[in-house]
Amino acid sequence: MDRIATPLLDMAYETGGPVDGIPVLLLHGWPDDAHGWKKVAPRLHAAGFRTFAPWWRGHGETRFHSPDTMRDGRAVALACDALDFADALGLDRFAVAGHDWGGRAAYALAAIAPERLSAIASLAIGYTPRGAFPVPDFEQSRRWWYQWFMTFDGGAEALRDDPIGFDRLQWDTWSPPGWYDEADFVEASDSFRNPDWVAVTLHAYRSRWGREATDPRYASRQATIEATETLRVPTLMIQGVSDHCDPPEHSEGQERYFTGGYRRVLLPDVGHFPAREAPARVAEEVIAHFTANG
Repeated sequence: MDRIATPLLDMAYETGGPVDGIPVLLLHGWPDDAHGWKKVAPRLHAAGFRTFAPWWRGHGETRFHSPDTMRDGRAVALACDALDFADALGLDRFAVAGHDWGGRAAYALAAIAPERLSAIASLAIGYTPRGAFPVPDFEQSRRWWYQWFMTFDGGAEALRDDPIGFDRLQWDTWSPPGWYDEADFVEASDSFRNPDWVAVTLHAYRSRWGREATDPRYASRQATIEATETLRVPTLMIQGVSDHCDPPEHSEGQERYFTGGYRRVLLPDVGHFPAREAPARVAEEVIAHFTANG
C-alpha cells in the first residue's frame, strides 16, 4: 500500500503495472474497497496498463487532514478527490474504471473534466443525466430500502452500531447466493472501520434524498454536473444480469446520452460486484475499451 497527500486527504492506494504504462484509475464501490479490483488489476498490468486503486474518503487507511472538513459523500466530492489524486500523481490524462460509487464518480468526472479522460468504464451503475435522482418505482424503491433506512435517525444509529453487519446484508443480497469468499468480505470490512466511514456513507445517501448540508467547495462543479445531459468521453458500461440492487433493465437504452461512443456489456449469472464475480471477463472488456480509446 502507498500513500499520497491531496489538498484534503492522505489517500491510501495500491499501484502496479509498467511504470510507463497507460494510467488507469480503479475506483471502488460501496460497500467495498480497493481490494475489489485485486483480480482485475493484474490482467490490466499484463496488458501494459499502470493502475492506481485508491481508497475513497472514509475508507481504509485514507484520512482527512482536518476534522473540520465536511464529510461530504456525494459523487461530485468523490470525483474531485479523484482529480486531486491524479494531480498528486502527476497524471494529466488517464482512463477510469469505476464500480458502484466509483461508477458514479466516473460519470461525474466525464462531466466536469472530460479533457482529462481518455475513456471510462462503469460497473453496475447506469448513467443519471444531470446527476438527478428521481424517486424510483415501487420495485426499485424496495431494492433501495437501505438508502431510505439511512435517511431517518433510527436507521443512522443502527448503522453506527453495526456497520459490518449492515454491509454484509448488502453482499448477501445483491448477487447470486454464494458468490463471495468469507476472507474477501473480512478483508473489505476492515475499510468500514475507518473513523469517517459512517459519516461519509450517511451523507452520501441522506444528501441524495433529503435536505442535507453540502460542502460549498463543490458548488460550481455540482452545477456543471446538473447542466450536463450528454457525455463525450468514450464509455463502457458492464452490468450483471443477476444484479439485485441495480437491475439491468435500469441501464437499458442509454446510448443517446453518449456522443463519444457507448457500449454496454451484460454478464450472465453475475450480480452487483462484476470485478469480484467475473474478473477475467471484466478485464477483457476494460482492456479492449481502453486500448481502443487510448
